[in-house]
Amino acid sequence: MSAPDARARALRLAVLGDSIGWGQGASRPEDRLAARLVAGLADHGIESDAEVVAVPGARSTALAGQVRRAQPARPDVAVIVIGANDLTHRTPPRDAAADLGAAVRALRSAGARVVVAPAPDLSSVPHVPAAMRPAVRRASEELRALQVAAVEAEGGLVADADHRTSRAFAEDPTLFSADRFHPSSRGYAVIAASLLPAVLEALRTDSA
Repeated sequence: MSAPDARARALRLAVLGDSIGWGQGASRPEDRLAARLVAGLADHGIESDAEVVAVPGARSTALAGQVRRAQPARPDVAVIVIGANDLTHRTPPRDAAADLGAAVRALRSAGARVVVAPAPDLSSVPHVPAAMRPAVRRASEELRALQVAAVEAEGGLVADADHRTSRAFAEDPTLFSADRFHPSSRGYAVIAASLLPAVLEALRTDSA
């Protein structure tokens, strides 16, 4: 599948996953992740339309249903943000990674390029007690490593490979919204900036 000609039609972008994919915590709709990705693509001369099928609270097991909802629109690029709720609900990491891999495989089979933002480092969340942070960090890293392997095995791209986003959240509490868990509008700017290069890389790929 060749990269869509933005002059002929708008690129179709689907955003799947959890509350971050949905945009919970942003002060304004235009600050949510999908809107920021559309704006970022426009800065590169690419017109796009985004369909958000992400659901707050979703775990990886919910991705199969989200894929089914996204497929009728035949997205050119699918962005998946998933993992935080698997961590908070203690989903077995291998199960969560397998569900993610299956979602990537289904989207790729339907002709979409897929970009995944894997589990964040939840040890940076302000209300996590200091004594628990090492264990939370280890759990986050374990899930993330399995997710990366599953995504790459199915031909997807992984965003934020250097963990820059988690470090930014750990260093700047203003990136969190008032609930001290979801991103603020400023936080979504950081997340979108970490995802956009991978989306652009996906569009440069000659075949899906």
